[in-house]
Amino acid sequence: MEPKRQSNRSISYRIRQRGQGMTEYIIITALIAIAAIAAVTYFGGTARAQIGGMARELSGQSATQDINRAGNQGNKAHSEGTKDKTLKSYNNETAQ
Repeated sequence: MEPKRQSNRSISYRIRQRGQGMTEYIIITALIAIAAIAAVTYFGGTARAQIGGMARELSGQSATQDINRAGNQGNKAHSEGTKDKTLKSYNNETAQ
């Protein structure tokens, strides 16, 4: 019995389906990267201060300043996150 051959249409469909899956994967990866950049922008100072405080505490030094800085950065991020922003909120000084 002769093996059944796949038609060109079937092979073409599979290739397009793989391409579509790859495109969706790239879009999802890009969205995750954008979300990570936004999180680091808002909370980067807080994370750096907390990690610095942990490093000082592990080495036996006082980390009071780092802990206070982390709290201040967190409060700043919170106040920026709760502000209502419109297009008028942004000042583009380089365009003038």
